[in-house]
Amino acid sequence: MSLPEDLESFVDQRVTGRGYGSPGEYIHDLIRKDQDRRRVRALLLEGEASPTAFTADADYFGRIRDHIRSAGRR
Repeated sequence: MSLPEDLESFVDQRVTGRGYGSPGEYIHDLIRKDQDRRRVRALLLEGEASPTAFTADADYFGRIRDHIRSAGRR
């Protein structure tokens, strides 16, 4: 792959500064991170489109805290 000089310099700085063994490793890491972001985005959109099972409001978190506190006393 051919990059313009400024991008090649940027990649070289990232490789050196972040401990990658080669520009290819850096590019592979970028691709994996992009795939992860796409998966997370798809899950968020799926969740947004799904029906609401409960409301995560102050009362909900209060019940969780109470449950954790009571479980710690056992």
